[in-house]
Amino acid sequence: MEWKFSIAPMMDWTDRHCRAFHRVLSRRARLYTEMVTTGAVIFGPRERLLGFDPSEHPVAVQLGGSDPQELAKAARICADFGYDEVNLNVGCPSDRVQNGRFGACLMQEPELVGDCVAAMKAAVRLPVTVKCRIGVDDQDTEMALDRLTDAVVAAGCDALTVHARKAWLQGLSPKENRDIPPLDYPRVYRLKQARPDLPVAINGGIKTMGEVREHLRYVDGVMLGRAAYQDPEILLAVDPDLHGDAAPVADAFEAIEAYEPYMAARLAEGERLHSITRHMLGLFTGRPGARAYRRHLATEAIKPGAGLETLREAVAQVSRAEERLAYGQSSPVFADS
Repeated sequence: MEWKFSIAPMMDWTDRHCRAFHRVLSRRARLYTEMVTTGAVIFGPRERLLGFDPSEHPVAVQLGGSDPQELAKAARICADFGYDEVNLNVGCPSDRVQNGRFGACLMQEPELVGDCVAAMKAAVRLPVTVKCRIGVDDQDTEMALDRLTDAVVAAGCDALTVHARKAWLQGLSPKENRDIPPLDYPRVYRLKQARPDLPVAINGGIKTMGEVREHLRYVDGVMLGRAAYQDPEILLAVDPDLHGDAAPVADAFEAIEAYEPYMAARLAEGERLHSITRHMLGLFTGRPGARAYRRHLATEAIKPGAGLETLREAVAQVSRAEERLAYGQSSPVFADS
């Protein structure tokens, strides 16, 4: 399996439209769904929750749960949908997740996590992986991460992705848990050094391809989170920089053109334009006209009946701004990003 570069599962962000767009920018990045609970998979509207476009491969589903048999059942359902990997969330610190006894609080129950992995491994032939933190609350991160790793490796875990921060289950919000606990990359490096046969990927606070390359000196893979969402053009460097392949498209303008057939198909199915273009607001970051581009999409894409022409009008704001720049002209409307 290819673990070198992936895009993190992010609630309310990495839906099917986001993943399809990211696939336009990189053929090799591994994509993940938002976390889906076992109850939603087993009893909910499966096509809406789990459906994805074939272009998204390789794509993994992330499950949230703590009952081994329910996770096994959910994993079988996901396998039937055609996913390439099943990932267990042992890192989300939200109150809702804690109340359901899954996510980061499972760092305190490594044996149960091992049981969950073993049940899923017995249920499907797909790789079963885990995404975790280095510890929670007052845990010693050396002991906590080693105990979890021991348990999941014994159960047959195929790879481990580690967000290199603790999660504080009391006192910090989920948003604060993404930034306030200090990053400890060396702790993840030590894990990999101690476990040379286990594919280990690192996550947390990584923003540039230079940082990605530096981490890959010590671990097998890097998982990029908000940086991939807020500045998606960074993904254009993944295939050439990490795999020696040409980028699928030359720039953001070509990316939008390549994405249009997917968008047209979804719009024809009744999807609202804003549901798709909200994942594209980070394009053109730093270019003249980027603010006008974002403003146009924010105000026009939400309107009933908005279609591809609305997106093209937004993109034209950037094009016109760059033309003005090329001819030495300036405009206060398009001068900033």
